[in-house]
Amino acid sequence: MSDTTPLILSFGSVNIDLTVRVKALPKAGETLHASNYTIGLGGKGANQAAAAARLCRQTPAQVALAGRIGTDHFGAFARDALLSFGVETAPLYSDPEHPTGIALISVDQDGENCITVVGAANMAVGTADLEQNSPWLDRARVLLLQLECPLASVAAAAARTREAGGVVILDPAPVPTEALPALLWQNIDVLTPNETETFLLTGIQPETAEQAAQAAQILLHKGTQAVVIKMGGRGTYWHDGIEGGFISPFKVVPIDTVAAGDCFNAGLAVALSEGKPLPEAVRFASACGALATTRKGAADAAPTRNEVQALLA
Repeated sequence: MSDTTPLILSFGSVNIDLTVRVKALPKAGETLHASNYTIGLGGKGANQAAAAARLCRQTPAQVALAGRIGTDHFGAFARDALLSFGVETAPLYSDPEHPTGIALISVDQDGENCITVVGAANMAVGTADLEQNSPWLDRARVLLLQLECPLASVAAAAARTREAGGVVILDPAPVPTEALPALLWQNIDVLTPNETETFLLTGIQPETAEQAAQAAQILLHKGTQAVVIKMGGRGTYWHDGIEGGFISPFKVVPIDTVAAGDCFNAGLAVALSEGKPLPEAVRFASACGALATTRKGAADAAPTRNEVQALLA
């Protein structure tokens, strides 16, 4: 690929998802029988890269993933899966000292889920990864970040890409117990929390557009340039620091919400990389997230561009 090829870079986690289907999510101390299980690609960094790559098929854009996997079977599985989506894996390091991350996921009959993650190699991402991937960070038109890798690395990656003129999108998941560092806040172009993350960051539960608007002002005051609050079936609120707006949810029948947020962020990155204004980009992203809830899996739930355009129409 030429250095002038538009690049969307995801810098973040790679997991293998072990997913079970249950009638209801287990309570503490309860043992349940599941109807089936699947093994697939996951981790927010990988999910967002895979979803963006699927959307960018038949376009000039390149999508790459920087992060760490183990040299184990799961690591080979993850790299092969990413390549099958069209993700460039040259920035993805095979770590001989740490195993590939895994996520244990339970999904109930309503599509709700609970997830336990073992970070493993993801938590070893550090200075060496930033140095090794500096050309990719410098070239990225849009950088997708999440919080399943060490905070210091995420903040440094954001600063590097923003200094080079790229757009930085942060999905603040999972919200850490410690405050986000100032270096990170000042290098976020678009922050994309869901309802739970918005509450943890602001103390406001955004159940209405008005509450989301209040929370957005708090987040903007912290330093991010724009905020997009994902409210699930209630819709999406955005604010670019000057004006804001609400986008109603798309009417779909959800069966699995695992990948919705990641597909939303991928869609937002793709739309912004193509020069769409924020309101239009958020509507495109909302369609991506809605479609992801209509099928099972994480990365595998990512929609195609034709599917998104059909829903938008």
